[in-house]
Amino acid sequence: MRAFVLTAPGEYAVLEVPAPVAAPGEVVVDVERVGVCGTDLEFYTGAMTYLHQGHARYPMRLGHEWAGRVRAVGPGVDRGWVGRRVMGDTMLGCGTCRRCRRGWQHVCEKREEVGIRGGRPGALAERLAVPASSLHALPDSVDPVLGALVEPGGNALRAARATGAGPGDRVLVLGPGTIGLLVAMFARAAGAEVHLMGATETSLDFARSLGFPHAWREDTLPGLPFDAVVDATNAVHLPALAQESVEPGGRLVYIGLAGEPSRIDTRTLVLKDVTAIGVLSASPGLDATIAAYAGKVIDPRPLVAATVTLDAIGAVLAGERPAGAGPGPKFHVDPRPA
Repeated sequence: MRAFVLTAPGEYAVLEVPAPVAAPGEVVVDVERVGVCGTDLEFYTGAMTYLHQGHARYPMRLGHEWAGRVRAVGPGVDRGWVGRRVMGDTMLGCGTCRRCRRGWQHVCEKREEVGIRGGRPGALAERLAVPASSLHALPDSVDPVLGALVEPGGNALRAARATGAGPGDRVLVLGPGTIGLLVAMFARAAGAEVHLMGATETSLDFARSLGFPHAWREDTLPGLPFDAVVDATNAVHLPALAQESVEPGGRLVYIGLAGEPSRIDTRTLVLKDVTAIGVLSASPGLDATIAAYAGKVIDPRPLVAATVTLDAIGAVLAGERPAGAGPGPKFHVDPRPA
């Protein structure tokens, strides 16, 4: 089968590789759609922390936001999975440690991450092998586009819920990228008044086109009371701005990661009686996200600017926008043969 293989920072090839075979407990999926994520870009540039910690190494196959159809099952797997449309959890815990037994496999010390950590190949290929235990079935109303948006949506749903915001609350989301816009959509669906802050007028205009009129640059951010602030950026200074902007008794949610340590003053947390929450992984939010998409609670399809082939991924990772691409921040890949 064909697969996109990253061989070194900025170096890649689409190669013919052996097709996966379902091991005991696994399935093989025909991949229909894959999202390109900021994590993939960090691997492309070589900045990804896992590379320097020894959790990942080149060559590697990226792709952890995916949807497809089960082609085959391995020993010990219910054959009822064959032919079903699915997406899968990125985080694969060991299953035996204390964290896994308590339902926190996404922070298992020994976890693999599909297309990211531990050598587990990702979905930027025609087929993918994953544990059957990681699968989540997709209803007919969740098409491949939505299916590949479940993983980022699960992260965003967890962040939106962590704000505790609802009717009468005002939420500020820092960063109108894919995760920030998804957080904004979920927070709006919960009844909150949502504001977004971004770095470019292009990104803010796109947010406004999605029905978010309160879209600001850092220098135009109004001095309003924000009951919750979500940092969905990679800017090292914005965690502190989030802390400054949140109302006393409010909530801070950190889901973005900067390339170097961010610093906040814990005295401010105490004196403002603020709750600060970190969000890693979509795992606990996947089923709820599928249900939200199926029930049309939100529609994230406009976030996808274009869908490209395996041969065009390298250019996208290098920062090129395909001809005819829309204004959204997300790119999808259809790896199926033409």
